[in-house]
Amino acid sequence: MSAPAKGLSAGTWVIDPTHSTLQFSVRHLMVSKVRGRFTDFTGALVVRPDGSADADVQIKVDSVTTDNEQRDGHLRTADFFDAENHPVATFRATGFRPLSNEFSLTGDFTIRGNTYPVTLDVEFLGSGPGMDAPVAGFSATATINRRDFGITTEIPMADGGAVVGDKITLSLEVEVGLQS
Repeated sequence: MSAPAKGLSAGTWVIDPTHSTLQFSVRHLMVSKVRGRFTDFTGALVVRPDGSADADVQIKVDSVTTDNEQRDGHLRTADFFDAENHPVATFRATGFRPLSNEFSLTGDFTIRGNTYPVTLDVEFLGSGPGMDAPVAGFSATATINRRDFGITTEIPMADGGAVVGDKITLSLEVEVGLQS
């Protein structure tokens, strides 16, 4: 793969979870959106001296929070993430396509043991010296269909439609730090 953004030196750039957010939103009752996030995740971007790179992210799905304990508990069940049998969702990059300070990042996203290709639209926010080591930042978005990942629970509404929509919008704000 070609380098994801100019200005990143070769090395392993590790996600700083304290300064990163992995969020999602989904239609609720056909009229609004519910937002949630994951609080426990790790990952790294490895840039090689030739400019090629790999990215890998692991998300503990039981760390999901929508700020509603009852809903969060339901999301952890077999109806949705099935956290007991599939505790980790993963993303492994398979390609970068540069577009100025933006790029497309394609990879294999696995949820509930189901893998599906996903393309993230990524904006490189820049890099700097950081507090103790170089840092870089990215914003990324993608839309996925929950059914592609085996999340097929239907909760129909009496007048038609569904309680939970199929399209999930992912929104990521990621800060990475260069490891020595």
